[in-house]
Amino acid sequence: MIRFALLMLLSTAVYAAQPAVDIETAAAIYQDAAIREQVRASLGVMPAHVRQMFSADASARLSDQQLNAVTAAAERGFRIDVFEAPALNALAANLDAATVKKTEVFLRSDLGRRMVAADVASANLDEPQIDKIMKGDIVAPSTPQRDVLFGKLERASRSTESTVQIFISMGQAVAIGTAVGAGRDPASIEESARKSGEASRTGLEQGLREPLRRYLAYSYRDLSDADLKRLLAFLESPAGKRYVSAYIASLGAGYDAMGRRCGEQLGDSLRELAQAQ
Repeated sequence: MIRFALLMLLSTAVYAAQPAVDIETAAAIYQDAAIREQVRASLGVMPAHVRQMFSADASARLSDQQLNAVTAAAERGFRIDVFEAPALNALAANLDAATVKKTEVFLRSDLGRRMVAADVASANLDEPQIDKIMKGDIVAPSTPQRDVLFGKLERASRSTESTVQIFISMGQAVAIGTAVGAGRDPASIEESARKSGEASRTGLEQGLREPLRRYLAYSYRDLSDADLKRLLAFLESPAGKRYVSAYIASLGAGYDAMGRRCGEQLGDSLRELAQAQ
């Protein structure tokens, strides 16, 4: 798991035969995995990213006043208190008692604690350093054997697919929320955003897989080959696979909620600006 890289909404139907756990149980996993700390580290840059997204949209042609409204809406929407409730609910809905038991054993083990510490440290890197890592300007010492292990870890954590999903889901959530806030029918906006996201998915995945493998290798640079093999064994186990799915669903639900809140705030602001003019 790395910073915001593990974000993708998944269906719970695959696990319908197993009961979900309560919020208190999910909260223990949430705390052991330091999800709050990792997400909070990513929120500070979100207003600038959302503003850049709107600035780059030539068809929108927003004024400086409107772009300021975008920044303000992102600051109100991308907050940990908006994220946390839906994230915990999704985590609880996608776990079961057996998975919780095995996941707790792993997360509270020496390796699990070191993995989480590495996740938190990576989440708190500044953006210029992250960019250099993903471009390969900063690299962790490696061997062909470690490269193979990180390739397997990238696939087991589904980091590329889920990173792409955050871009797609965030764009959809902001667009839908903006439509709702502006009093427009969100259905057509949702369909348009979905088609646009799906059209770009394959290209984004192809472009991000290797940079994210580098990021993973840097994040876990202090883990030994034996550590990586044990981590991979957990992630590829039935409990590990379900934990990854629950983790992804949790983050996906939380970021979707923040995106929608941001969009709703923006829709209200843009409507008020239009009325004032």
